[in-house]
Amino acid sequence: MSAVLASPAPVRPARRPAGPLACAVMLTLLVLVALWHLGQGASHLGVGDVVRVLTGGGDPLADDIVFSGRLPRTLAGLVAGLALGLAGGLIQGGTRNPLAAPDTLGVNAGAYLAVTVAGATGLSLGVLGTGAAALAGALGAAALVYALAGRSLYAPGRVLLAGTAVALAATSLALTVQMLDEQTARGTFFWGNGSLIQTGLSVPLWTGVATLVLALVLPGLVRPLDLLSLGDDTAESMGVNAGRMRLYVLVLSVAFSAVAVTVAGPIGFVGLVAPIAVRMAGIHRHAWLLPLSGSAGALLVLLADGAGQALQTAAGGEIPVGVVTALVGGPVFLVLVRRLTTGDAETGATVTDVRPASGRRYAVVVAAAVVLLACAVVVGLSVGTLSISLAQLLDPDALVRGVLSQRFTRVLAAAGGGACLAVAGSAVQAVIRNPLAEPSLLGVTGGAAIGAVSVITLVSAAPHWMIPAAASLGGLLALLLVIAVARRKGTLDPTRVVLVGIGLAAATSAVVQVLALRSTMTIGAVLTWLAGSAYGRSADDLLWLVVPLVVTALLVAGTRPLDMLALGEDLPRAFGLGLGRVRLLVLTAAVVLAAGTAATIGAVGFVGLISPHLARGLVGSSHRRMLPVAALLGAVLVVVADTVGRVVIDPRQIPVGVMTALVGAPYMIWLLRSGRRAGG
Repeated sequence: MSAVLASPAPVRPARRPAGPLACAVMLTLLVLVALWHLGQGASHLGVGDVVRVLTGGGDPLADDIVFSGRLPRTLAGLVAGLALGLAGGLIQGGTRNPLAAPDTLGVNAGAYLAVTVAGATGLSLGVLGTGAAALAGALGAAALVYALAGRSLYAPGRVLLAGTAVALAATSLALTVQMLDEQTARGTFFWGNGSLIQTGLSVPLWTGVATLVLALVLPGLVRPLDLLSLGDDTAESMGVNAGRMRLYVLVLSVAFSAVAVTVAGPIGFVGLVAPIAVRMAGIHRHAWLLPLSGSAGALLVLLADGAGQALQTAAGGEIPVGVVTALVGGPVFLVLVRRLTTGDAETGATVTDVRPASGRRYAVVVAAAVVLLACAVVVGLSVGTLSISLAQLLDPDALVRGVLSQRFTRVLAAAGGGACLAVAGSAVQAVIRNPLAEPSLLGVTGGAAIGAVSVITLVSAAPHWMIPAAASLGGLLALLLVIAVARRKGTLDPTRVVLVGIGLAAATSAVVQVLALRSTMTIGAVLTWLAGSAYGRSADDLLWLVVPLVVTALLVAGTRPLDMLALGEDLPRAFGLGLGRVRLLVLTAAVVLAAGTAATIGAVGFVGLISPHLARGLVGSSHRRMLPVAALLGAVLVVVADTVGRVVIDPRQIPVGVMTALVGAPYMIWLLRSGRRAGG
C-alpha cells in the first residue's frame, strides 16, 4: 500500500486475467448498484417495480416517476462518476501525483464558478452552453494552477497548495454571485454541493454522449501513460514527448471534469479515491486502470447519492451527494497526505525572518493602524440602509441612537473577532513554521463549527455558554488530529500540516452541513453560518469574546517563547525551553481564539493568514512588535469586510467570511507565486 500512496506505481507485470476479471466484477457491481439506485426515492416504487417499468409492464404513474425522475438521476450519477473517475486516473497518471484530482487541483471549482456566473446572467444557455462555460472555467483554473506550480508538477505539496488556493478563490467568487440573488442561492445550494437531481433525460444523455466521445481518445494514451509512470527519461527514450503528452492528458482530464460539473455540479474526492482504490486492488496498467477508475467513480457516486437520499433531513430534504463523498473522501485524503513526502520536514522554518523595524517606524505603523481602525469603525457606524452623518454621530437623536446601538455591537464583534483571528494565525504560524498556516486552513475553524453547530442543532435548550465551550473543544480536537496525522518520525513537515488541515476542513465542512440540514435551520442560515457573519450580534454575543481577548493579551505580553520557536529544535532546548509544553500551550491558545471567534461571528477565514504576513513585513518578525500590529490589522480587515459586505448589495448582505475569502484566496495565490519565484 505504501507504494500506492507515495506515487502512482510504475507498470508492473501482472497476470493477464487480473484486468478482465476486475472489469467483469466491477461491471456486475455497477449494474446491481444502478438497479438499487433506481429503487431509491420518496415514492414507494421498489427495484422490482422499476424493473417492470423498464421492461414495459408498469402503470402510467410508475412510468412517469421512473422516466422523469429516477432514470435521469441514475444516468447523471453514472455519467458524473465515470467522468470524474477517468479525470482522476488521467491526472494521477500524467503527473505521477497520487493526490491529484479535479477537486484538489481546483478544476471543479473553476468550472463551478463559470457555470454559476453564466447562470446568474439569466440567459438560457442549455446543456451545450453550460458545458462550454464549465470547460472554460475548468481550463482557466488548470492554467492558473500550472502557472503557480510552474513545471514542477511532480511536487505534490506545491501543486496541491496551488490547487487549494485557486479552489478557494473560485468558490468564494461563486458564493458571492449566489449571494447577490437569494433565490439563486437557494436554487444552487444543493447543486453547488453536488446534486444528481434532473428535470429530464436531455442533460444526462448529452453529457453521456460527450463522455463517450472523449473516451474514444483514451486507447491512444494508454502506452504513453504506462511509459510516463516509469519516468520522463524512459518515456523520452521510447519516443514519447513527455511534456506534450502531459499537456494532452491534463486537457482531456479537464474536459471530463467539465462534463461532470455540467451534469451534477462539483462533486469532490471521487476523482481522488476511485483511481487509488483501483491501484490498491493491484491494477496498474492504464489499459485496465482507466476504465476501472471510471467505473469505480460511477459506483461511488451512486452509492453516495443513495445514502444521501436515505439520510432524509428533518425538513424532508436530502443530503447532497457531494457532502457524502466529502465525508468519505476527506479521511482518505488524510491517510494519503500522511504518507506524502514534500521535502520540507528538514528545513521547516518557512516563515520569512524579517529584520525588526526601528522604534520610530514601529510607532508610526502602530499609530497608522490605530487611525485606520478608528476610521473603519466610524465608517461602519455611518453607512447602511440609514446613512448617519458625522454630526449625527456626535449628537444622535432617538432614532439614530437605536440604529447605532445595533451597529456598534456588530462593529465591535467584527473588530474583536478580527484581532483574535490575527493573533491566532500568528501563533499557529509560529508553531507550525509555515506562512500558510491559518486556523481555517488547518481545520480548526471547521472543528469549532462542528462543536457549535452540534450544540445548536442537537441541544436546542442548552445555555449559551455551551456554544463557545463546544466550539473550543471541537477546535482543539481538530488541531490535535492535524498534528497527530501530519507528524512523522518526530518532525512536522510544514507543507504536510497545511495539506492535512485542508483535508480535515473539507470533512468538517461536510459534517457541519449534515448537522445543519438535518435540523430546522434554513438554507440561508446554513450558508450564513459557514460563511461567517456579524449580522444581528447582541451584547450577550460579545461576552463570548472576553476569554479570547484575554488570551490575546497574554500572548502579546509573553512573546519570548514564540520567538524561540522559530529557532528550530536544539537551540530553544539549550536555553531550557520545553518545546512540547510551549507548543501545546500556544496551540491551545490559538484554538481558544479561533473557537471564540467562530462562536461569535461564525467561520471567518484568511484573517489569520493575511494580517500576520502584513504585520511581519511592516515591523519585522519579533512577536513583541508583530502581534499588536497583526491584531490591529485583523480588526481593520474584518470591520471593513463586514461594512462592505452589508452595503454593496443593500438591503441584502454578503457574509463577512465571503468578503475576507475574496481577498484572502488571491493573497494566498500571490504568496505561492512569490514563493515560487524566490525558489527559482
